[in-house]
Amino acid sequence: MWTRFKPSITILPGTLFSQHLSGSHAGLLKPRLKKLLFNRNIPGSLLLRSMATKTEQTSQRTTSSSEHPSDSNGTGQSEQATVSPSDYTIVKEGKAEILFPNKNKVFYNPVQEFNRDLTVAVISLFAEEQLKKKGISVGGIGLEQSDKETPAADNPPAVTQDSTNTVQAGNKCQDGITILEALSATGLRAIRFAKEVPGIKEIVANDLSREAVSSIQKNITHNGVDDLVVANHADASAFMYEHRGKQVKFDVIDLDPYGSPSIFLDSAVQSVKDGGLLCITCTDAAVMCGNGSETCWTKYGSMSLRAKYCHEMALRIVLSCLDRHANRYHRYIVPQLSLFIDFYCRVFVRVYTSQAQAKRSASKQAMVYHCSGCDTFNVQRIGRIVEKNRSVKFHPGNGPPVGPNCEHCSATHQIGGPMWAEPLHDAGFVQRLLCSVENSADRFNTAQRMVGMLSVASEELPDCPMFYCLDKLSSVVRVNCPPLLAVRSAILHAGYQVSLSHTCKTAVKTDAPPHVIWDIMRGWAKQNPVNPNRLSSDAVASTILGKEAGIEANFTIRADANPASRQKGLKRFQENPPNWGPKARAGRGEEAQEDRRRRLQGKRQQEQLDLKQFPCKRFKQGQCEYGDDCRYSHNLGEETNSTSSNSEQEKE
Repeated sequence: MWTRFKPSITILPGTLFSQHLSGSHAGLLKPRLKKLLFNRNIPGSLLLRSMATKTEQTSQRTTSSSEHPSDSNGTGQSEQATVSPSDYTIVKEGKAEILFPNKNKVFYNPVQEFNRDLTVAVISLFAEEQLKKKGISVGGIGLEQSDKETPAADNPPAVTQDSTNTVQAGNKCQDGITILEALSATGLRAIRFAKEVPGIKEIVANDLSREAVSSIQKNITHNGVDDLVVANHADASAFMYEHRGKQVKFDVIDLDPYGSPSIFLDSAVQSVKDGGLLCITCTDAAVMCGNGSETCWTKYGSMSLRAKYCHEMALRIVLSCLDRHANRYHRYIVPQLSLFIDFYCRVFVRVYTSQAQAKRSASKQAMVYHCSGCDTFNVQRIGRIVEKNRSVKFHPGNGPPVGPNCEHCSATHQIGGPMWAEPLHDAGFVQRLLCSVENSADRFNTAQRMVGMLSVASEELPDCPMFYCLDKLSSVVRVNCPPLLAVRSAILHAGYQVSLSHTCKTAVKTDAPPHVIWDIMRGWAKQNPVNPNRLSSDAVASTILGKEAGIEANFTIRADANPASRQKGLKRFQENPPNWGPKARAGRGEEAQEDRRRRLQGKRQQEQLDLKQFPCKRFKQGQCEYGDDCRYSHNLGEETNSTSSNSEQEKE
């Protein structure tokens, strides 16, 4: 065997050697030769390393998906070991039951149940759309009734779906979708997908932590979804890079990391299928909301601003970063739903491949000029498209849209971006999702809040980036805050559109230019005079109110000023729950920390030095009050001799 392969090592180039070893010969190599190739820089050694890595991961996945897994996670322990009730807490969410370790070795946050409910609803709708193209219908997601009501009585549907061609949640579908949960932790999300999303072929629950993968496998077995969910132990980015091939890409990729997902975006946009769905969570909202613009630049390539619209800008920064990652591979994104929830961003985007459409991405990005005095903002697109007949030309954007100082208060501007300037949601997708949740509210514990937030999102103006905040407008000009309906009515009377925003309850999202907004505030200040003493020390308020209004504001309440979600009394802006906020990162847990405290108890006392070997500084100055009780040495002669002898020994 050695004489057979030795000429290949010395004569063949790296490419031919790789081809020579890619067949059945690789398995015939003696262990000695394998060790030689692994340890030395010989052509083809990288191939062997990758082959070994893939073989190890494949064996792990195959073992973990078998009926009786044994050592599926490389931990040396069988997954069929008896689970001690004292070591686990059973957490029930949706249709899943999770064995959560008491020692907190796996991350789990109960606050994000709304996130998981929303993801289940979105992926169910996506699966329904994908399977519909193959002539397969899905059941149990709340669209059956709406689909029956869609055709008119005069035009009945041409084809009636057979009940045998309908798939339900929990059953494997060979023509279904594949899902990757790249950062699975306990596996809760993947198990909920398996039990609540219809039309699934396979779900890969991946994690880098061996403890997490062990917990995932236990939960898979506990919930009886071994035929749908596969536990995988690998680095998320490397695993997605390995699935860039056309035949192994995923239909859905869910990324819910602890912190920023920026390091996973490049691999994610490559490993999702054409038209596939990316579900991204960002819990580093403070970075994207102006608390650390330099960090936002390093992670997302954008400068964030501290403003009232910072939460919407955070969503647009994430979408901008995603689109720029996709453009490198002739791909582009189409946002389906983008929400800022509690303390994190959650975006759902479709990824498509088209070099021609990717060229249009520059016109979808924009910079924002934010006034540091009155919070007025102006949006400037980076690129522009000129279309004439069949000719399409791309040009840089014209700007800037502002002068050196703000035209309203003479303050300077801050520049933020680039950010996504196109709609945050797909209107048709949001309406169907809202219909699905309303018709199957019993599927989700947070259905009431989902309906309220989706209703507000569906009412948002799609082509108006950012918004004004009513309390901030009032604070700038030092007047009492006007009623929301009065300001909305004044904008409608002026001939412009207005809507709310799901990110702020006092938001005024409108296509009215800034001077119209300030004219309305001048009109309100005229009806509700400002105390002159409050204006004397505020240059911004006096400058704005000192100008003449260009229009006369009409605050008569209009019927269309009150949005439908407000009239219905929906739960649009839920108060924070008791355990609100991000949870601590998975660690040793309380019991392990207690053991560590016992082990290290008294460590400092044991390592305490004899201070008599050091001279007393106060004694040298004649100020030591302790005398013989002093912990330091008062014998300066001996100390000097010992110090000099030590220095001589060091020299020798």
